[in-house]
Amino acid sequence: MAELKSGTFAESISVAAGRRLRDIRERLGMTLRSVEDASNQVAANFGNIEFAIPPSRLSDIETKGVLPSIYRLQSLAIIYRVRWDEVLSWYGIDLTANPLDMAVSGAPRTHLIQGATIPQEIHLPLRFDPSLDFSKTASLGLFIQKWGVLPTTYLTTFASDDFSYGFVGSQDYTMYPILPPGSFIQIDPSKCRVRKGLWKSDYERPIYFLETREESLCGWCSIKDAKIILQPHPMSPAEIRIMRWPQEAEVIGQVVGAAIRLGGA
Repeated sequence: MAELKSGTFAESISVAAGRRLRDIRERLGMTLRSVEDASNQVAANFGNIEFAIPPSRLSDIETKGVLPSIYRLQSLAIIYRVRWDEVLSWYGIDLTANPLDMAVSGAPRTHLIQGATIPQEIHLPLRFDPSLDFSKTASLGLFIQKWGVLPTTYLTTFASDDFSYGFVGSQDYTMYPILPPGSFIQIDPSKCRVRKGLWKSDYERPIYFLETREESLCGWCSIKDAKIILQPHPMSPAEIRIMRWPQEAEVIGQVVGAAIRLGGA
């Protein structure tokens, strides 16, 4: 393997990264002195003077390709409101790189693997109740038996306690094609009152998540004469449902978000 020489490729990366940092600073209308003042605040918050960036050092970083310390680099990321991993990527550092996938000679002694490949963690359901029927629309919260922490940054918004979540059954075409079978939906339980109004489009009309004694339902709703009317989408093969309200159907909330599959049923 050819030996990599310092002062060539690495220096060109540092120069390019320095230019990007300078461009961001100028776009934000900040001077070298104002960055110094901001970095002093960052240093005071962390209780570490290494986060402070003198104007002369920042000028060298921007114009001469001088490699900043990790403290000063993070200080710049905070001041410029740029993600830490993005700034590191400018210097050729990939935080998503998996050590197990790299062709690196292993240590001769048995050891623990230090640190996680991906820093963010979210809670996701790991085990569902065996009675859960994925062919029918259901409220996920009732069937989750075990939650677990997974090292991934995807779907972090689902950690909020303000919403409930469900999925549209594989045989439920009530709101097709807006919510095709298999859609994962986000439900706002604070919006459980059926609204009246005229809607400019199908996508503006509220979709509600209902529960009956036998099943869960999802669709447009209206209430009249103590009865709730579940209206399917005009393109759906499903029929209109009329139930006594609230004896036979409970409005769990309004569907406010969805992850749907495109390109077919």
